[in-house]
Amino acid sequence: MLNNAEILSQLASRPGNYSLTRDLYCDQGAFQADLEQIWYKEWLFAIPSCEIPKTGNYATLQVGAYPVLIVRGGDGKIRAFHNVCRHRGQRLCSKATGSTAKLVCPYHQWTYELDGKLLYARDMGDDFDASKFGLKTVHCVDLNGMVFVCLAQVPPAIGELAKSLIPYLAPSGLLADAKVAHSSTIVEKGNWKLVIENNRECYHCSGSHPSLCRTYSDNPLMTVMEGPNAASPEILAHWDRCDKAGMPARFVSQADMQWRLARVPLLDHAESFTMSTKSAVTRLMGGMPWADAGSLMFYHFPSSWNHFLADHAIVFRLLPISPTETEVTTKWLVHKDAVEGKDYDLEKLTEVWLSTNDEDRRVVEENQNGIRSPAYEPGPYSKTQEEGVIHFVDWYVSLMKNRLNPAPAMAAE
Repeated sequence: MLNNAEILSQLASRPGNYSLTRDLYCDQGAFQADLEQIWYKEWLFAIPSCEIPKTGNYATLQVGAYPVLIVRGGDGKIRAFHNVCRHRGQRLCSKATGSTAKLVCPYHQWTYELDGKLLYARDMGDDFDASKFGLKTVHCVDLNGMVFVCLAQVPPAIGELAKSLIPYLAPSGLLADAKVAHSSTIVEKGNWKLVIENNRECYHCSGSHPSLCRTYSDNPLMTVMEGPNAASPEILAHWDRCDKAGMPARFVSQADMQWRLARVPLLDHAESFTMSTKSAVTRLMGGMPWADAGSLMFYHFPSSWNHFLADHAIVFRLLPISPTETEVTTKWLVHKDAVEGKDYDLEKLTEVWLSTNDEDRRVVEENQNGIRSPAYEPGPYSKTQEEGVIHFVDWYVSLMKNRLNPAPAMAAE
């Protein structure tokens, strides 16, 4: 099992634009370092806020060693807590989603208000101070319908992301006008970094994703953008059209490429990710101006990539389980008033990405199986086809090098 110094050495010796070493995709020590330096410190996409629309609605997730509970309070605010009773540590909520009037520990019935305050603890004595045993909070923000959590004591700044994401999401109406139509969770037997690398390129799409490629171009020029006025002619024309409709669409990103937003057209004016290329939902989301508005693509390292279309949205969340296992959850969002069987057919809504997710699972698992071999050695990325992978791996390497590098020793007085 690698220690931090050995991980840092492998990161430091990586040639530019090359994949990572076998250990960084397979080793338990490297996986633990990823958890401690990234997953326990960065903002993570958790759920769409429409998943818990009413008081007492909750959702849970597992981030490494930490079970997390997200709940909507009586004041309408969404909060996150460590899903751990302050008595003897029982998980308060074991289901993925649910609803409750109060948070009641199933072990000894300690009872908490939805804001985390301890309300009831039986037979604890007259000197017991309930105010000292409220639930431990987790940082939580709702950015116009996307809920992010951060386990760090002091989270990194999120203002720059919020400034861009909030207006870009507004036309989709996620905050007030959406609901979850379907949710799917799979486990890919591959390292979390391989899952993201696979997502960040379409070099493999024509050979792996026949249904997706009916509407989504595998031309790298359709995802390569250098700024709000630097893209392929087709994308620039689409951005001009969106500008005239008052819909944010142009490329915007964080300097280190941890996140990126841009709306791109689908192939041949396709309306949605469907086998027919037509809208899957007759009722468009929020204030979308046209059925062929393309896809607002938003990724945020390390935990999410997303597509916001005119008729529905698809949000993806990944969570690491082990060095070679990753949970991938996909949720399809539609207008809150859309009726299944009338306004949309669930099979037609979900079939393209259910197939694509399973195809990606097989690709990632075979990738992991090959990397397990002692014969594996890092290979070069295509600067034409795999620019997105380069962005991700460079972000990962730079962040880990900075966080694993010991602080300089204090000069002797």
